[in-house]
Amino acid sequence: MEKQRSFSIKPTRLWLFSFTVSFSLIILIFFSIWVLNLPLSTRQDPHLHFNTTTSSVPLDLKPNFKIQTLSSFHRNYSATQIENSILVGTHFSRVENESQISNISAPEGILEKESEPKSVAYVINSNSTVKNSTFFGNRSTKSETVSEVLQIDSAKQQQNVSFPIFKKLEREASSDIVLKVVNNKKVCDITKGKWVFDESYPLYTNASCPYIDEGFSCESNGRLDKHYMKWRWQPQDCDILRFNSTQMLELIRGKRLVFVGDSINRNQWESMLCLLMGAVKDPRKVYETRGRRITKEKGNYCFKFVDYQCTVEYYVTHFLVHEGKARIGSRRVQTLRIDTIDKSSSRWRGADVLVFNTAHWWSHHKTKAGKNYYQERNQVHPRLDVSTAFEKALTTWASWVDRHVNPTKTQVFFRSSAPSHFSGGQWNTGGHCREASQPLPETYNGEYPEKNMLVEQIIGKMKTPVTFLNITGLSDYRVDAHPSIYGRKPGSCSRVQDCSHWCLPGVPDTWNEILYTHLESKRRKSLTN
Repeated sequence: MEKQRSFSIKPTRLWLFSFTVSFSLIILIFFSIWVLNLPLSTRQDPHLHFNTTTSSVPLDLKPNFKIQTLSSFHRNYSATQIENSILVGTHFSRVENESQISNISAPEGILEKESEPKSVAYVINSNSTVKNSTFFGNRSTKSETVSEVLQIDSAKQQQNVSFPIFKKLEREASSDIVLKVVNNKKVCDITKGKWVFDESYPLYTNASCPYIDEGFSCESNGRLDKHYMKWRWQPQDCDILRFNSTQMLELIRGKRLVFVGDSINRNQWESMLCLLMGAVKDPRKVYETRGRRITKEKGNYCFKFVDYQCTVEYYVTHFLVHEGKARIGSRRVQTLRIDTIDKSSSRWRGADVLVFNTAHWWSHHKTKAGKNYYQERNQVHPRLDVSTAFEKALTTWASWVDRHVNPTKTQVFFRSSAPSHFSGGQWNTGGHCREASQPLPETYNGEYPEKNMLVEQIIGKMKTPVTFLNITGLSDYRVDAHPSIYGRKPGSCSRVQDCSHWCLPGVPDTWNEILYTHLESKRRKSLTN
């Protein structure tokens, strides 16, 4: 009978087996700890998409967060190298800071996309769904666009800058997310940019706003195409704010916002009323203080917003100076007193925000001819060049502002001339613009008006700060946005087309977005001082 074998393990083998198992466990533990301590950016590909030539810049991004677009990163730069002033615009719906390092936050404003090697611009943009159709403005002008910027003293900066995590990037009331690092206090020229077709516009409709008068209510007058309402101005080096009606009303709470000028300024004033109505819960709490209905015949209006205890006013003056009469021989003739401010000026005083304009009427036959029309004191000039008269009138206006406006209380703006687009004649000689349905192409390059140059020269000599709102170039591309034959009710016998004013909603809404950007930017800058 075969002898049964016994199973046994020698002590030496047992020790070797135990050592091997223990050593493997130790290696596994150390490897796990090492993996867990790795930076998040090396464990996960955040799928960043760049629209320019870039280098790799680490961002501490939490998993499952999606960045739609990331642009304008410059090479060989780290967040610890920031030594200059920092300009940050927070255009987002929700921000979560996942870093233990102090987070830099600052106001929205006109933000520059710096392109020089010395400067760095971090831009994270969230764009709405738009058609691939843009029209560019590459014109050069002599204007210096004034934009408010936030300066953070470099001595107060942290050496490490954390980038907030953006969980949801959609174009809402505050549009794009932009982080800027700006050198040498360089500011953005908003006159250079493009019109972008944006389905999220317009910001109001003819149905939602009861304050659009017949001359600007193109849709109500039978215009069927709606594309003219959906173009958004996008500067090439910065962003302007999308109009926020609630915030704008907060900016003018308890204050007076006053528009002074010709019917083009009434165009902008009506746009402002319509934009502000987006934040009004009870329309009955907005009313004209004298019960006036907006028409072309009456020139002065004051609308009160009860919940905000503010007024939005308009005062008509074609020239900013006084229109009167004088005796020449045996006849009394109409004159323009270029040395005397308009008689409605007493109503402008005490406003918190003043928006002036004049230009449109300086091109009619009386002003252009200048024959027995311009008056200074008791003298009526037999003939005076229109540019000389315009400069004298602006000097009269500037003197009034310097004498009667308190710059610590009142912000003063002067809007540049708005272009007309008549083809085949002028307004009274068969001029038209009916055929236009899109902005002019990028090859168009209009001339910069002499009137704008004169305004800028006068403003530069004033002691009162005045912001020049240069809307001429960007508006010049919008040949499609005039009322044309839709400036009156269907069936009208008039054949005159309006290629000077603007449909609402439309281009004046952009002018007010630029105005809003300046006001909001200044408010946020004041909070840091």
